[in-house]
Formats: sequence, structure tokens, C-alpha cells
Amino acid sequence: MIAFVFPGQGSQYVGMGKDLSETAKDLFEIASDVLGFDLAKLCFDGPDSDLNKTENTQPAILTVSYALLREVLASGISPVFVAGHSLGEYTAAVCGGVFSFEDAVKITRKRGELMQKAQPEGKGAMAAVLGLDAITLKQICESITDFYVDLANLNCPGQIVISGEAEAVKKASELAKQKGAKKVVPLQVSIPSHCMLMREVAQEFEKYLQNFNFKNSKFPIVSNVDAEAVQDAEAILNALIKQLYSPVRWQDCVKYMISKAVDTFIEIGPGKVLSGLIKRIDPSVKVYNIENLNDLTSIKKEELK
Repeated sequence: MIAFVFPGQGSQYVGMGKDLSETAKDLFEIASDVLGFDLAKLCFDGPDSDLNKTENTQPAILTVSYALLREVLASGISPVFVAGHSLGEYTAAVCGGVFSFEDAVKITRKRGELMQKAQPEGKGAMAAVLGLDAITLKQICESITDFYVDLANLNCPGQIVISGEAEAVKKASELAKQKGAKKVVPLQVSIPSHCMLMREVAQEFEKYLQNFNFKNSKFPIVSNVDAEAVQDAEAILNALIKQLYSPVRWQDCVKYMISKAVDTFIEIGPGKVLSGLIKRIDPSVKVYNIENLNDLTSIKKEELK
């Protein structure tokens, strides 16, 4: 059985989606109208500095991912489950028909704007901790009482991201090394995603989402928040709100799908981050990556069931 998975922020790069300039011209035009600038030009030509602005990055990744998804579905490949890493959950929702592509562009733009303004520049931070288990890292975070830090992304065995106030992330990183972490990599972000510092903007985001009509999903969406499959419109809405300030339980999401007999994962969108994580979670499953039309041509030659 097949699951489609969609990447989140950090997978963007200048040149992404360039070979879709004709097949997805309509989608880039819709997104450009919503955003008020030429999104195709930004994705294809940059500059990096503009593409990497959160409020631009989110709708850009969504658009490229959805453009590729549309080609995949048209080729006759369809999923049993869909899931996305953080922002990628919005592409999963469009795949399920929860809201339209145009609405998804509006929603991800707003999400990016709210996340960007959640904390003053330099106050928040994130870091990837390699080679330490979740229980030990959680204890480290809880031991820091003068500032706030917590687990943000449980990506795969031996890779957990922490998020919070910059001072706390720094302290936790040092303690993690003392406790045996192989490596701690500060992430090049100023937004402390997926932790309680996002709670306030989540309330504002919830009000914004009331403007849209959510529908039940055609495919079960495996939610980041609890690693359970949801199809009900209200449950999806609640999960997307809670996702802003809750850890991304990606490892558990993948394990859940495998427990439901998924043996083939297709990552659709820029980059190969999720493909790498899935291989580390369970090396026995098949993993494919589609970030351009050539990748799709190669996959169509495979016997996918």
C-alpha cells in the first residue's frame, strides 16, 4: 500500500519547480494573484533571501508540492494514506480535498506571517540533537527552569529537534552534549516552531481559519500532533491549529502508516529530507522521491500497488 508524504519548511531551494513552468502555469498564476507577486519567478530565480522568508517559503513549497502531486495523481498513482511534515500537512489536506489550493495558499501565507511575528528577532531558536533518546532530552529540557525549551520534532531514531527561547536552547544543547549526544546542530531559523511560544499566534490563526470551509478528507491524513489518521473536517482543523505549538511526531506518523500495511512511501515536493528520515525509521519499506517530472517518469516504470 502507498502513502504520499509532503515536505515542510527547509526543503525549499532556488530553481524548485522550474520544469513545471508550463504544466503548472495555472497554479503559479493562482498563487501569484493571492500573494501579490510573481511566485514562479521567486521559485525559479530567487533570490534566496526572499524565498527563505517564512511568509514566502510556506506558500512556495505548497505550490510546488501540489503541482507535482497533481501530475502524480493524473498518472494513476493514488495513496491509501497521506501525511506531511509540519507545513507539508497542508499539501496533504489539499490532496484530500479538505480545502482548495487557492485557500491553501492564503492559509499558508497567513501561517507564515503569524509565525514570523510570534517572537522578536533573536529571541527564539531551534537545534537538531543527534544521537540522544527522547526521554533523556525531555528531562534536559525540563531541567532548565529560567528559560523555556522543549522537544519540537521527533524525526527519526537519533534525530530530535528542540525549540524555545534562544538562551534555553543553548543551555539544553550544551547539556545534551554532556549526556552523550553525538552532535548538536543549531538551525538557521529565528522562529521557535512547534513549542508553546507559538500558543498565542495559534489562537489568532484559529480565528483566521474560521473564514474557510473545511471538508472531510478523501484520504486519511496522519496528523503530526498525535500520529493518528483523521478524515473528519473538524478534527483536521483542530489538528492544524494544535500543530503550531505541538511537537511534530514524524517517526510515530511513519510507524503508524507501516502498522496499517503501508510498504511504499512517495515523497512529493522539493528536497529528499523525508525520504532519508523514513529510511532510517524502517529500512525495509520502499521509498521514492518526486521533486521533478523526470522522477515521476522513472517511478511510473515501477510496479506500484
